[in-house]
Amino acid sequence: MTTIPPSATETRFAPINRAYGEVFRPNRLSVGLVIPIETYAGPVPTMERHVERVRLAEDLGFTAVWMRDVPFHVASFGDAGQTFDPFVYLGLLAGATSRIALGVASIILPLRHPAHVAKAAASADVLSGGRLLLGVASGDRPDEFPAMAVPYEERGARYRAAFDYQARVDPRAPVFESPYGRTHHLMDLLPKPTGGRTPLLITGSSQQSPDWIARHGDGWMTYPRARSDDQARVVADWRARVDAAGRDPKPVMQPLYVDLDPDPRAPARPIHLGARIGADRLRDHLAELQDAGVNHVALNLRFHHGSVENALAVLADRVLPHLHDTDTNSTAADRNTHVAPHTTEESST
Repeated sequence: MTTIPPSATETRFAPINRAYGEVFRPNRLSVGLVIPIETYAGPVPTMERHVERVRLAEDLGFTAVWMRDVPFHVASFGDAGQTFDPFVYLGLLAGATSRIALGVASIILPLRHPAHVAKAAASADVLSGGRLLLGVASGDRPDEFPAMAVPYEERGARYRAAFDYQARVDPRAPVFESPYGRTHHLMDLLPKPTGGRTPLLITGSSQQSPDWIARHGDGWMTYPRARSDDQARVVADWRARVDAAGRDPKPVMQPLYVDLDPDPRAPARPIHLGARIGADRLRDHLAELQDAGVNHVALNLRFHHGSVENALAVLADRVLPHLHDTDTNSTAADRNTHVAPHTTEESST
């Protein structure tokens, strides 16, 4: 693994709120978990011990937990998410935890009024002490849109309008007109986010151009790719677009499904959007992703075989403490794990 100079460990992306500064650091990769933290074969999780496991993740040193916005369980899609409304769930977890970042990957902007999103997000951010990270997506489940009388083919335009609306009402009380409504100078949306605005992380393409994403997002949620060098090229291209747009550097994150093998040196065997892999090989792969420019990985244990609590303990023991240590016994060939199989760049995690 490449040694990071001490000065680099102290740098930050332009600060927005507490979670943004703690989860995303240049030249560093942090590890979070996708909620629910459980294994389930069918599309609907049990949600048993869900708060207990989030607290355990916080105690073990994971930096963030991530929930999804799934308004309707569409059987053909195969995954109902954590079943709870994300903003209600954020409120619960804000009171049940004290340090771990609370992320959403991602709110489907075209299916919600942006004033409701802005108010709910700011409320969760304030109540959690600045621990909210908000991913925003255009949506990829066509069945949900007619159920809300929203044309699926308009989701890209609606996404841009909703994104702009929230960016305007978060920090101040502006006067503007939008497809979502008109404001005037005697009104304001409260509370205000702890950092003055909510960190908005764009998921996938969200029906937008790469240059639009680079200009407007506070970060980018992309997808795992078959090789770390493939991911490195994608991340480098996006960072070049951010720089060309005259923006400060911004973080990149991705999810990764993991079935933790009992043998810590077990090589990767592909599963959906991830791998069955030993903890030490996973650590090596995360080191590769760090070198590729990825700043955060959200592990998903849905397909894990075995005890979830044991998997969390192994990850906390063998992966988290070693991510930023110099590993003189590891070579690039040793770390060539290629854990992510075929993927597509869609619009939500």
